[in-house]
Amino acid sequence: MSRRLRRKVAKKGKEKVVLPSYPEIENDDGGLGFENKGFANWTSLADDTVIQLFSCLNYRDRSNLASTCRTWRLLGASPCLWNSLDLRAHKCDAAAAASLAPRGLHLQKLRFRGQETADAIIHLQARGLREISGDYCRKINDATLSVIAARHEQLESLQLGPDFCEKITSDAIKAIAVCCPKLNKLRLSGVKDVHGDAIDALGKHCRNLTDLGFMDCLKVEESAIGNISSLYFLSVAGTTNLKWGLISHIWGKLPNLIGLDVSRTDITPNAVARLFSTSHSLKVFCALNCSALEQDVTFFATHNNNSNINNKGKLLLAQFSDIFKGVASLFADTSKNKRDVFFEWRNGKKKEKNLDMVMTWLEWALSHTLLRIAESNPQGLDTFWLKQGAALLLTLMQSSQEDVQEKAATALATFVVIDDENASIDCGRAEAVMRDGGIRLLLNLARSWREGLQSEAAKAIANLSVNANVAKAVADEGGINILSSLARSMNRSVAEEAAGGLWNLSVGEEHKGAIAEAGGIKSLVDLIFKWSAGGDGVLERAAGALANLAADDKCSMEVALAGGVHALVMLARNCKFEGVQEQAARALANLAAHGDSNSNNAAVGQEVGALEALVQLTKSPHEGVRQEAAGALWNLSFDDRNREAIAAAGGVEALTMIEIAGMRWLGPAAYVQVALAQSCSNASPGLQERAAGALWGLSVSEANSIAIGREGGVAPLIALARSDAEDVHETAAGALWNLAFNPGNALRIVEEGGVPALVHLCASSVSKMARFMAALALAYMFDGRMDEFALIGTSSESTSKSVSLDGARRMALKHIEAFILTFSDPPSFSAAAASSAPAALAQVTESARIHEAGHLRCSGAEIGRFVAMLRNPSSILKSCAAFALLQFSIPGGRHAVHHATLLQSVGAARVLRGAAAAASAPIEAKIFARIVLRNLEYHQMEHSI
Repeated sequence: MSRRLRRKVAKKGKEKVVLPSYPEIENDDGGLGFENKGFANWTSLADDTVIQLFSCLNYRDRSNLASTCRTWRLLGASPCLWNSLDLRAHKCDAAAAASLAPRGLHLQKLRFRGQETADAIIHLQARGLREISGDYCRKINDATLSVIAARHEQLESLQLGPDFCEKITSDAIKAIAVCCPKLNKLRLSGVKDVHGDAIDALGKHCRNLTDLGFMDCLKVEESAIGNISSLYFLSVAGTTNLKWGLISHIWGKLPNLIGLDVSRTDITPNAVARLFSTSHSLKVFCALNCSALEQDVTFFATHNNNSNINNKGKLLLAQFSDIFKGVASLFADTSKNKRDVFFEWRNGKKKEKNLDMVMTWLEWALSHTLLRIAESNPQGLDTFWLKQGAALLLTLMQSSQEDVQEKAATALATFVVIDDENASIDCGRAEAVMRDGGIRLLLNLARSWREGLQSEAAKAIANLSVNANVAKAVADEGGINILSSLARSMNRSVAEEAAGGLWNLSVGEEHKGAIAEAGGIKSLVDLIFKWSAGGDGVLERAAGALANLAADDKCSMEVALAGGVHALVMLARNCKFEGVQEQAARALANLAAHGDSNSNNAAVGQEVGALEALVQLTKSPHEGVRQEAAGALWNLSFDDRNREAIAAAGGVEALTMIEIAGMRWLGPAAYVQVALAQSCSNASPGLQERAAGALWGLSVSEANSIAIGREGGVAPLIALARSDAEDVHETAAGALWNLAFNPGNALRIVEEGGVPALVHLCASSVSKMARFMAALALAYMFDGRMDEFALIGTSSESTSKSVSLDGARRMALKHIEAFILTFSDPPSFSAAAASSAPAALAQVTESARIHEAGHLRCSGAEIGRFVAMLRNPSSILKSCAAFALLQFSIPGGRHAVHHATLLQSVGAARVLRGAAAAASAPIEAKIFARIVLRNLEYHQMEHSI
């Protein structure tokens, strides 16, 4: 087996030194020679080197590597590689545990997650286990824990938490005591009631028990703990219903008690004082987030930042004390930087056994308490977090204890969050982490081979990256490459948190290209296929990141090339989780938003089941899903093929054609959009905007326009046109403009009271586009075609309505004229009328231009109608038509060339010249017509070139 070796590069000062790769040298056992320069036979490596290589890999990679050849399979089964096992990332049932049993003979340390794995532990047949640590323990019961204890008599350490062990009772604790006499460490979280007989059993049978923790319990028999004379360290952090008067009397007599953690309890100042005075062995007293102590003015003054050590030699660690300074006081040399005390201890050459024990326990106690405080996020801790809390977490992240590192990283990810639902973080806390070098520390943890650390570090990076400054720091430190790599992990938790980091980083436009270059887009798409059968968290994050990336034109093409369209449509069709549906629809909407620059719009529309899935999502009970699905249909409707396909969508059984009694069949997409518009009058502006926008896009098709009007789409659009939200009434005005092209719909708009709504928009909207499209809709309605339709016969609904068309026409024309005059500057118009100089017309064009109107695309029929309107008897409509054609033909507009071609095909030049020369025409119509003629000449010249 041969692998190509990369040349090694070592750093020497600031210079790079290229070290030789030796495999090209001829060896005696048939190794490769110079003719195969650059290759090496990995099987020739020394056994201890291979074992060292195995030790740097996670269990999955280790197994994969061991499967490559017989030699490595034997080495991969070496007992030294299997003295510890972390099963938290794996689904481990009885069968899986049995398959690992041959390698479990020498297993000493085990970490697991959840009830199923707990039930399977006995099948590992690891009778020599010394340490067991488990989390997600809410469903673990007495029977399971008792069997684990009975099968592992050599057990020295058992830790379950930090989540609550709700189903474990004192019976299981007694079983542990009887079956595990060598136990020296027991930490349990969230046990409801710890009885005295269970604690007595621990004292009787576990004579070496030095570290006991009953955290977040509802009730613990205090007096029984006083009988365990072997205790060095005790934690009751977060435990309630403790009798402090009794505790201060009994626990003070424990002869060996060095460290006591009462954080997050209701301990009183008097109890602390009695414990300090009665206990001769106590050295460290942790009391973080104890409200009774913090609110006592006298106690605070006595034990403030300048006085961590009381006159009895006890160290008190509280939120109001300087924790670094206090810990530094435990050491003889206190002259060094207090913030480096943990670092100096870890790297010190001289070790003192008792002090090492204290510091190891203290790291655990602080990490546990800070995590719990971060999770509960009590008020009034900003000063603590900024002054020392963040720095403590960063220090603990450098611990040699893996569980301490993980808890610190998790706490770091948690304490910055203000509102998880709205992805809101405390910027001050996030930037404090960044200033103290936290980003580099987290990225180093994320590079660890330990998947637990990878997951927690990636989660912290993801949360912190909500802050733009931190996101930049993450990118600058190479975090995008690291997260893109972690997103390819086979560990779902690691991949999920990495995808969350890419999601937050991709919010910044400056990071999107870097994510694509790092292979992040391919990783995210692959995640969807890899975890499509489950895992709403990883799917939502992957789809959310792709949605952000798809908003960039170049990245949207990368998403499509990586198979993202198929992956996202698959989610939209099959996934039932609200968050995943919303992000998948948003991603498809963004992919479809680049219709003019790439083919993604058409690709989404042509993907099997895409339109049907989006139509189905518009009926979701969740507003966010409906909003994004409507937005996707809106964007897709700008493509002619998609527009017709949306109208005819019916591939999904739930969206088969709907028959309306007494009416023609209507494509389900158009029907659903009408229903959506009808149902969203009380919805958020975002949903209202997208519902109106989807109708706007669909109504470009005449058949859809007629169907929307017939099925009741006019009234809800008029209601949306009255919205105070600019984006909402702008899209509603666009939809009504399209609908008004049809005389039947125009009459419906009049009958439904749409004229006052459009007049109001035309006169008072802050959006020029809304005013413009409202004026065009009114112009369509009163250019004479609706009158002809009304003479033939109105819609069936109009029989009970009495509408004065004359009054509506007068109101409409009055406000159309007022709208046009807002773009009329008398001096500029007079100058343009008196001179044929291009500069005069250019000045009028610039003052009259509505830049957003350059994005509108008109059909040949619409352009023809405006040209015909130039011959209308109404001088107001002539001005309006010339103004509209000016907007559509201005050079530089997205569709200006298209509109110029249409104008030339209908012979508009002759009509425009007539309008420009008409003696009776208003000056606005004349000048606007001259500008349109000039625009046509420009486009013609450009085309000829």
